[in-house]
Amino acid sequence: MSSSSLPKEGNRGQMNMEGIEGDATVGGAGRYILNPTRINSEDIIFCVDVDAESLVEMKTAGVTRLDSIKQAILLFVNSKLSINPDHRFAFATLSKTASWLRKEFSSDVESTIAAVRALSATTVSTGQADLTNLFRLAAHEAKKSRAQNRILRVILIYCRSSIRPHHQWPVNQKLFTLDVMYLHDKPGPDNCPQAVYDALVDALEHVSEYEGYIHESGHGLPRTLFRFMSMLLSHPQQRCPQDDCDIPKPLMKKSAESANGEDNNVHVSTSR
Repeated sequence: MSSSSLPKEGNRGQMNMEGIEGDATVGGAGRYILNPTRINSEDIIFCVDVDAESLVEMKTAGVTRLDSIKQAILLFVNSKLSINPDHRFAFATLSKTASWLRKEFSSDVESTIAAVRALSATTVSTGQADLTNLFRLAAHEAKKSRAQNRILRVILIYCRSSIRPHHQWPVNQKLFTLDVMYLHDKPGPDNCPQAVYDALVDALEHVSEYEGYIHESGHGLPRTLFRFMSMLLSHPQQRCPQDDCDIPKPLMKKSAESANGEDNNVHVSTSR
């Protein structure tokens, strides 16, 4: 799957030209001025899928998806705070629906460590994933964040290979930005990660205020999760469209898996 292959509607990724002034009087060449804008500190809600599939082992022996997710969150929080110590974090979980794990936003790393340690998964599949309550919680918190000149983002980490998430949310309420990290099994007769991915893309485009990013991995490699989570460090107000995001640069033209004709990722159309 090309993780940059998000848009279907053609309305995401359009450059906002508001505030750019052109002056073509100097030698026939255009001179453009981009007016300064305020970059708000973020309130970020991590919503972690705690369905039984989060206990699937990665390719590192003895390490589950949830173990890797915990490490990735700690990496993200420490890196984000090194960029701006004013960012804050809260935590929720997703089973049949979303619920708070730690509602209070905090910039304290020890508080994050405690919340991450409290993450645990169910051993039985919940059978459905309704994102409506997650969006409701996020919208409520987003209004409070705006009152403090902050913006709110939700980072959803989803692990189900055959259960498409659903929601009931008004199309005109875009109060926060949604990012998605999707960990899944290889496509097979018992799962449909492509359909799940498409549903996640639809949800992202339905609710996101700014440019939301989605990444996926079917390789089962913790380092892939860490790499994609590092890309989510980018501030929503400073992002380019995901299709134009070509970082990190690959060290080789082809990975060993691609050279062997192995590709566990889900492929989607690259058209906007």
